[in-house]
Amino acid sequence: MSEHFDRLVSVVEATREDVVKAEGGNKAATSRVRKSMQEVKAIAQDIRKEMLELRDAGGAS
Repeated sequence: MSEHFDRLVSVVEATREDVVKAEGGNKAATSRVRKSMQEVKAIAQDIRKEMLELRDAGGAS
């Protein structure tokens, strides 16, 4: 697996507890979740770039 994908999984797993807290009404947790989702977005973009590079190079190295 790519390093970016592993990082994405890690961020999502770390955010799970804050999502539960946010659903329970914790306003500080909602801010942490939003911040984490911005990080997820950036990581997803990195993964997308990596996959395009793999495609253009003709496959995995």
